[in-house]
This record gives sequence, structure tokens and C-alpha cells, in this order.
Amino acid sequence: MSEAGHDLHSLFPDAGEVLHRLKLDNPVFQSVSDRYHELTREIVRIEEGVDVAGDARLEDMKKERIGLLDQISGMIAAGSAVSA
Repeated sequence: MSEAGHDLHSLFPDAGEVLHRLKLDNPVFQSVSDRYHELTREIVRIEEGVDVAGDARLEDMKKERIGLLDQISGMIAAGSAVSA
């Protein structure tokens, strides 16, 4: 079971420093990031057949994950602008 390709450092390879700073200093980012990772683990478990969920539930989870990525991307952009 792996989140390979879905971890934030893989998705935002040029934002390592910003991700680290946000994880340490921004409680909202921490919460969104934690939810993203939790959701990704759940999706992987369903896709690998470890857990069971209907197609509609899996699609809803994937849509939520995309929304979280949008929030994370915005926080990274704002964090990058601050450090520039």
C-alpha cells in the first residue's frame, strides 16, 4: 500500500521549503494536509481492495482530495510569494 505519486513533495517538487515551513507554522495547512494524506490512504486502500466502498463514494473521496489539493496549491503559492 503506497501513496507514491500522491505525497505533496512529489506533487509539488519545487516547493519543498515552502511545504516544510507551512507544515511547521500554519495550523490551517497542517489540518488540510493531514486530511489530504488521510483521504489518500483511504482511497489507496479501496483501490487495492483492502477496504470496500461504492463507486459513488470513491468518486466523492477523489473529488474531495482534488479540492484539498487546490487549497494546498493556493497556500503554497501564497507562501512562495511571502518568501520571494
